[in-house]
Amino acid sequence: MRSVPAWARVYIACAVLGAVCCLAALPDAPVPWWAVGLLAVLYAGCEQITRCPFLGSRAPRGMGTFFPVLLAGAFLLPPPAAALVAVPGVLISPVEQRPRRVRRLWRAARLALAVWTASRVYAALGGREAVAGPGFPYALVPAAAAALVFCVVLAVLDGGILVLAERVPARTARRGLFARQFAPVMTHGFAGLMMAVLWRSPYGPAAALLVLLPMYVSCWVFAQYHRERAAHQATIRALVQAVDIKDGYTRGHSERVGQASVMIARELGMADERVELVRFAGILHDVGKLGVPTRLLRKDGPLTPEERRIVELHPEYGHEMVRGIGFLGEARSAVLHHHERLDGSGYPYGLAGDRIPEPARVVAVADAFDAMTSTRSYRRARPVAAALEELRRCAGTQFDPVMVGALVRALERHGWHPTVTADGPGARGNVPSRTAPLRAEAGS
Repeated sequence: MRSVPAWARVYIACAVLGAVCCLAALPDAPVPWWAVGLLAVLYAGCEQITRCPFLGSRAPRGMGTFFPVLLAGAFLLPPPAAALVAVPGVLISPVEQRPRRVRRLWRAARLALAVWTASRVYAALGGREAVAGPGFPYALVPAAAAALVFCVVLAVLDGGILVLAERVPARTARRGLFARQFAPVMTHGFAGLMMAVLWRSPYGPAAALLVLLPMYVSCWVFAQYHRERAAHQATIRALVQAVDIKDGYTRGHSERVGQASVMIARELGMADERVELVRFAGILHDVGKLGVPTRLLRKDGPLTPEERRIVELHPEYGHEMVRGIGFLGEARSAVLHHHERLDGSGYPYGLAGDRIPEPARVVAVADAFDAMTSTRSYRRARPVAAALEELRRCAGTQFDPVMVGALVRALERHGWHPTVTADGPGARGNVPSRTAPLRAEAGS
């Protein structure tokens, strides 16, 4: 959303207008403005906690979307007042990417609409009466329904902005958003219900705030997981940089293969988590070159059969290097099998057809595509159209036709704009015969 397209701005404007209408429809009954103010200040504090000098970087990033406070407001207040709780905190919250004003308005509108809808559902199912009276256990039903609706509204709104602002295919935008948000939102929903119960108990709002302590601890633990994941990603980046230094003629190749792999995965409608794994697979597919003698990677002229066998060990070397990185999951199989071919003539194990893991079939197409469209010392880059024609010709024997078709459709929609290139002075090359004879040229 750095440069927001016109239709996305219209979509955001409609969401803001809808939120304003929800906020303006105040009920005839008196509104407990002190409760609105207290919850709004509490939520704003959750939004600002990462700026706290005392906590600093130790504050969990997830506190910026601390739903228990918002859902407690939905359970305690009339819908317009509940929707207002989120607005001040979002409008003053830090925004890293531009345009900041548009992003703040969008976040405020989506949360206001989601809270308003959740509060309406909760009230319609009799949740407020159940909390206040002896029928408290029944309140679990409207609370669960409200949290579910809250999650659905967020998923629908976020899906729309992905389609219009990020130009993500509609079927991809629909998948993954709800599933990823469901468990956290439902957990926060029940925490919000406990806040509402304690708020209306003889102990009052002070007791309700105690619910936030275990939620904060859980967010902190979750943040530690993400820090560990970031450390793994830094390790991956270092490995790729080491490969680029060792085999200079393919500098940037791994990043571009990761980029093309993501395009294929998104076109296939993979969930976001799986798209990320495919990206890692593309980036790491050549990491095994670190185990291949540099003299072979930089040799001018054809490799001998013995030298070729050594080079062809790089998928197995790479698999050994990454097998201990648990979060890579399926990406490890792609590192091992990205040189397998659909007809079984590839290496290292000669797998064929569906026996080749899906991420490996994605990376194989992305790898060959980038190899053909990158300039090397022994030849200039082929045009994208020529590379795609070669991939189509080899589909069914060397490559999975489904993956080739997905890449073609993705490129027709988005074009090919690699973030890095292999061009540059001093880039060294080798002839394609480093690997077995190729039809569509494999990248490494």
